[in-house]
Amino acid sequence: MDDAIERFTIHVSDAVLADLHERLARTRWSETLHGAGWSDGADIAFLRDLVTYWRVGFDWRREEAALNHFEQITTRVDGLRVHAIHQRSPEPDALPLVITHGWPGSIAEFRKIISPLADPVAHGGRREDAFHVVCPSIPGYGFSEAPRARGFDIRAAARTIAGLMERLGYARYGAQGGDWGAMASSHLALLHPERMVGLHLNMVLAPRPLGEDPAETLSPQERADLEAARRYMKTGVAYQALQTLEPDLAAVALSDSPAGLAAWIVSKFRAWSDCGGQVLRRFTRDELLTNVTLYWVTNSIGSSMRLYRESRNAGTFGPIHARVGVPTACALFPRELFRPPRRWVERLYHVTRWTEQPEGGHFAAMEVPELLLEDVRAFFRGLRR
Repeated sequence: MDDAIERFTIHVSDAVLADLHERLARTRWSETLHGAGWSDGADIAFLRDLVTYWRVGFDWRREEAALNHFEQITTRVDGLRVHAIHQRSPEPDALPLVITHGWPGSIAEFRKIISPLADPVAHGGRREDAFHVVCPSIPGYGFSEAPRARGFDIRAAARTIAGLMERLGYARYGAQGGDWGAMASSHLALLHPERMVGLHLNMVLAPRPLGEDPAETLSPQERADLEAARRYMKTGVAYQALQTLEPDLAAVALSDSPAGLAAWIVSKFRAWSDCGGQVLRRFTRDELLTNVTLYWVTNSIGSSMRLYRESRNAGTFGPIHARVGVPTACALFPRELFRPPRRWVERLYHVTRWTEQPEGGHFAAMEVPELLLEDVRAFFRGLRR
C-alpha cells in the first residue's frame, strides 16, 4: 500500500563499499600552490590524510550500526518514498518534534541529541521534557527518494514533512531546524500553523527593512554581525552559485570521485563551524566521514544540490515572505553564517525566545549538542499544554 509505514534498516552492500575503497585508492590528486592550505578552497594535504583514513581506518559498518540504533521508517508521501528516523519516547505524554537537517548535512547531524530528547530521564534530564523525535531525510538526500520533476523547492519539502507527520499520526507537534531545515520548518509553520506548537530555529534569515540605515539604528555588535554576513556573501558562496545555476555540472564530478565529494563537503564543515580554521577541533574524522559516506552510498549529492536551483527558481531560497504567527525561538550561535538583528526577525516571526549562545556554529547539533538540547527543552516547556 502506498500509505504503508515500513521499518527501515540501513545496510550498504559490500559491493558499494568495495567500489568506494577502490576509487579512494585510485584518487588522482590535483596540484596546488605551496602553502596554499584552505585559502583556495581545499587543503590538499589535509584531504590526502582524510582520504587515506577513509580507505584504511574508517569503519562504515560501525557507523551504520550506530545509526541503526535509532528506529527508522520509510513511507510514501506525495509519490515520493521518504526516509526518517522516528525515535519514540518511552514517556506517553511526549511532545512530537520534527528536526530537519540542511546541506551539506544529513540525519547523522542529530545523533548526539536524539536519545536525550526522546528519553531525557536516561540522560540526566526531566521526564516532562520528553519528545517523540522525527528526523526526516529531505527528498533527494540520503535514503529518501529524489524528485525527478522540476518544481520541488523548499516549500514542497515542507509539504512533504507535513505529510510525513500526518502519516505518523501526529496532529500537533513542534519543529526545529537550521540551514534548509530552518527554511523548511518556517514554511511548515506558514502552511499549517494550526498543527504547530512552536518553531525553534538555529539559523534565522531576515532582510533589512526598506529605507533603514544600519549605521544609525543598530548596535556595534549587530553591525559587526551584518559585516560578517556581507564578507561571507562576497567570498564564501562560490558553491552556492554553482548549485543554484548548474547543479548537474558539479554533480557529475562529485558523484564519480569520493575524494572530490569529501573536499566539497568537509570544506563547509570547516568554514561554517566554530573551529578556528581547524576542522578536527570540532568534529572527529569519523563524524565527518559518516556524513560524507551517506552522500556517497546513496549517490545523492546531485539531487541534494538541486534543491538550491529549484528553490531559487521558485523564489523560496532565502527569507520567508510572510509572517509566522507560531511562537518562535531563535538560538544564535556566534559562528552562524547569518545573525540578523532581533528587530528585523520580529517582522517575520512571533519571537518568544532569543538566546545568544556562547559558542558554536552552523552545525550546532554536532558542535555543541548540550547547548542546543537545553535551548530546545527550555523553549518547549512553556508550550506543551
